[in-house]
Amino acid sequence: MTLPNPAELLPRMASDLQVHLKARDIQDPRYIGIRTGGVWVAQALLEQLGAAGPMGTLDVSFYRDDFTQSGLHPQVRPSELPFEIEGQHLVLIDDVLMSGRTVRAALNELFDYGRPASVTLVCLLDLNARELPIRPDVVGATLSLRATERVKLLGPAPLTLERQDLASPA
Repeated sequence: MTLPNPAELLPRMASDLQVHLKARDIQDPRYIGIRTGGVWVAQALLEQLGAAGPMGTLDVSFYRDDFTQSGLHPQVRPSELPFEIEGQHLVLIDDVLMSGRTVRAALNELFDYGRPASVTLVCLLDLNARELPIRPDVVGATLSLRATERVKLLGPAPLTLERQDLASPA
């Protein structure tokens, strides 16, 4: 299976997002990328949309349910939300949706900042391997991989996808 090219997915994702927001009468959403790949996708998506204004970033490391098992990642950085969360329509952007646990952690963190009016989830890839009932509102592509396979986004520019096989020796 050939992995899709993010540059080819982004224009359709931008169009689908505009349709989604218009159908819900959302005028001025606030965009938030989940570190690190989600921030790269958010930047590329905002460029496609021609959107101006601040973009928030979330580092959900402390909110992960596996934090006590895996410990603190050495590249943890603080989240930056340069706008109010309370009452805002948020567009939460991630690179790869797999189990849904990263998105759950992001939602937990966002609600610690306030209660948004709505949250729209945008993902570059959905790997169809969710463990939680979380689905993107806008998705670039949906893939089904073997249990030992993962996909990693490389970037920030150009964005490329890399298949990883956990069963193969490194």
